[in-house]
Amino acid sequence: MSSENSQNNVMLPEGSRRDKGKDAQKINIMVAKAVSNAVKSTLGPKGMDKMLVDELGDVTVSNDGATILKEMSIEHPVGKMLVELAKTQDSEVGDGTTSAVVIAGELISRAEFLLDENIHPSLIIKGYKMASEKACQYFSEISQPITLDDKNLLLDIAKTSMTGKASDYSFYLSEIVVDSVLKINSKNKLEKESIKIEPKLGASLSDTKLIEGLVLDKEILHPEMEKSLKNVKVVVISSALEIKEPETDTKVQINTPEQLQSFIDQEENILKEMVSKIKESGAKFVFCQKGIDDLAEHFLAKEGISAIRRVKASDIERISKASGARIISRINELSEKDLGFFGNISEKKIAGDNMLFLENAKNPGQVTILLRGSSEHVLAETERTITDAIGAVISSIKTGKYVSGGGSSEIEVSLKIRNFAKTVGGREQLAIEAFADVLDVIPKILAESAGMDAIDTIVSLRSLHQDPKNMFFGVNVLKSDIKDMKSENVIEPLNLKLQVINSASEVVEMILRIDDIIAASSKNKSFNQNQMPFSGM
Repeated sequence: MSSENSQNNVMLPEGSRRDKGKDAQKINIMVAKAVSNAVKSTLGPKGMDKMLVDELGDVTVSNDGATILKEMSIEHPVGKMLVELAKTQDSEVGDGTTSAVVIAGELISRAEFLLDENIHPSLIIKGYKMASEKACQYFSEISQPITLDDKNLLLDIAKTSMTGKASDYSFYLSEIVVDSVLKINSKNKLEKESIKIEPKLGASLSDTKLIEGLVLDKEILHPEMEKSLKNVKVVVISSALEIKEPETDTKVQINTPEQLQSFIDQEENILKEMVSKIKESGAKFVFCQKGIDDLAEHFLAKEGISAIRRVKASDIERISKASGARIISRINELSEKDLGFFGNISEKKIAGDNMLFLENAKNPGQVTILLRGSSEHVLAETERTITDAIGAVISSIKTGKYVSGGGSSEIEVSLKIRNFAKTVGGREQLAIEAFADVLDVIPKILAESAGMDAIDTIVSLRSLHQDPKNMFFGVNVLKSDIKDMKSENVIEPLNLKLQVINSASEVVEMILRIDDIIAASSKNKSFNQNQMPFSGM
């Protein structure tokens, strides 16, 4: 053993493993490529689906990059970094997760060739950084303006996001997505949380409806409670309408029937007081985040007050925001000023189950997409699709810019980066050219999924894009042809492209800076360098 290795291993426990230099880089590159390849085939309108089966046998079928990576059991830290990349893309834009991971994987793959040519990682990182900054600049330069008034453009963005995921219903569902975004705009500053998706099994996707208000998968508690109410004052409670359990072990000694009756009467009186306080406030409907005692239900029904219990915390917040009600935790502090208002509250039967519709709120701007589907898998995947489309539409409105899809903008920017590379001296030029090659991967994958020859397609697109008039030409996957994608109404938010470039570049820079991996054996579970980068797919 060399003196250097002896010194390195003095501080490490027996059984530990350490990979340095090129060995560490090779391992990280292999993992990044494996994770990228796992989602690459899902890209585009004709992308393939992945079936993921967990330890319990639950099945998830999806072509959404973030969902696939989240469900996969990825052990290696570099793999987890790419999962975080997909999560960031999903939370920031709502779409483009597969593109982000594919771009990151290809940047790592191209870096491998440069490392083999003895180009130092810091020079590759510098070149990639210069190229990513230029790419963002060029994407911005070729973008087109979009506003809230451009409903047709917003519909095209929603359709582009959905195509391939819910393609048969993308025209219908994109209308619902855009309408939902336009309805929340005025009051809620385009918060995604203001659009609730309520999936309900038992009908076709074409039966999906947009409800101006909230829909809860709940039914009114007591048979004697009113099921349809107009001009309703409501109270929103975060605590339980029950007798509080003592926090410590408590012993209650009862020796006679009279004492037992007195104890029962006392509990009854406490519940009566709670209900009386609600009645005094003028509330006619109770939304309770926790439980409601059976006796409290009875007293509420007698007072003509309807109620539901165990409402999700997220729904409680939506109800509070829509109705203008304060969320109350102590009943004895309730007053009329804490109440909210709905013009209509009604219980309706959907697919054999009762659901609660809350409409004509005091503060409009909360909407619900009542999503219908023929199976759980269809519902789950369509919910993910609609969520992505909502994110894409909101993102395009916030940035006010869009670019043409089908790989057309990537080809255009790729050519501009190649021209920029010629002006840069030194070895960084090779990294910048590699970055340009990576952008070509998007139209290449789209061409392959459409059954076209990928190389011929890229050559033809590069030739067309030499003329500025052809800057919108890309791969029309559905028609397996090269078309003007702007004329074909295939467009995407500018922010999606910028986020993909920035996130992928940052993750790749972090991975390329790693030149030492230490995996020590311990009683706790630790990743094994010889393991596959992921399992359980």
